[in-house]
Amino acid sequence: MPSVLLDGDAVPATGELPPSAHEGLGTRPFGFYVHVPFCVTRCGYCDFNTYTSSELGPGASRADYAETAIEEVRLARRVLGDADLPVRTVFFGGGTPTLLPAGDLVRILRAVDQEFGLAAGAEVTTEANPESVDPAYLEGLREGGFNRVSLGMQSAKEHVLTVLDRRHTPGRPAQAVQEAHEAGFTHVNLDLIYSTPGESDDDWRASLAAAIEAGPDHVSAYSLIVEEGTRLAARIRRGELPMPDDDVAADRYVIADTMLSEAGFSWYEVSNWATSEEARCRHNLLYWTGGDWWGVGPGAHGHVGGTRWWNVKHPAAYASRLSTGSSPGHAREVLSSGDRHVERLMLELRLDSGFPLAEIGPHARTAVARALGDGLLEPEPFRTGRAVLTLKGRLLADALVRDLT
Repeated sequence: MPSVLLDGDAVPATGELPPSAHEGLGTRPFGFYVHVPFCVTRCGYCDFNTYTSSELGPGASRADYAETAIEEVRLARRVLGDADLPVRTVFFGGGTPTLLPAGDLVRILRAVDQEFGLAAGAEVTTEANPESVDPAYLEGLREGGFNRVSLGMQSAKEHVLTVLDRRHTPGRPAQAVQEAHEAGFTHVNLDLIYSTPGESDDDWRASLAAAIEAGPDHVSAYSLIVEEGTRLAARIRRGELPMPDDDVAADRYVIADTMLSEAGFSWYEVSNWATSEEARCRHNLLYWTGGDWWGVGPGAHGHVGGTRWWNVKHPAAYASRLSTGSSPGHAREVLSSGDRHVERLMLELRLDSGFPLAEIGPHARTAVARALGDGLLEPEPFRTGRAVLTLKGRLLADALVRDLT
């Protein structure tokens, strides 16, 4: 989760949501995001809400974290009342969730199941660093109900990992994928980052080749974003490293799409490729298609029925709120119908299913026609009423969304 808390309205101590959030509750997919804010070290490019042991300070403990998170799951049940909300997806993110014992993650998952009930076939994912799991740990997760794991590979080249301040050894992600398969995980994702300073096209090709060879059924590839306040930003500002180049990033994206497509992966969201419909990340699809979710943990964001809120950042403040029975919510906002439409357009246009042309406002029809003429939209879906991005359109997705809103 981003480390900067936005302004918004106060969240009641009870966590109570406005009446509008309860409208249609249960008719939309519902999931849980569980933020585990712990890391061994802070990666130089990362501005997520994470803490090393030396940064935690008094009042926060890894050992107590599972029980604290479970208290928020219970709070969610009280706030959402008796609505029938079978949980379709649970995603443990971080930080590094797998710094906690596998049993702690399983306990949190069981609390979600006890309070809400997991839907049949629910997707349960955890992120993991390749060095933070081993066969026994993965077996414990699988036996506890997890069925998907997302491993942070980032690169296969040691000098690139060094710039990113990543601590795993090249080759270890492939071993972790194999161990996950042996533990019974059918669905395994590898995360990659491209356009790191010092990375060449051949370095990027080597990373993609290594990821494909490892045998995951899902790959996520993200262009490096230099966030203010990070060590990487400071190094670039001092001239130690060059700023990533947008044209280079576009070339790397095309390389990724070509190599992954040739290996049997299909894009389904601008930064995500999967080998089948079943391999797609259903939790992220819940976000991208307007579902509801409760965000558990320090700095975690939740969204129900057009109300979005975010928790206090520091683990100690988070634990203190819940220990007194209060909501850890820091602030919230109720989205207008216009805001929700813009967000829906922004997210759904990035999907391979696209966005309905009939729901794009008349003011943007000229921009739509221009996008088609410029080769940013696929002609065949356009004829049947959908705006679906071409490869060129994916490269210019953000600019196109601005034109259409």
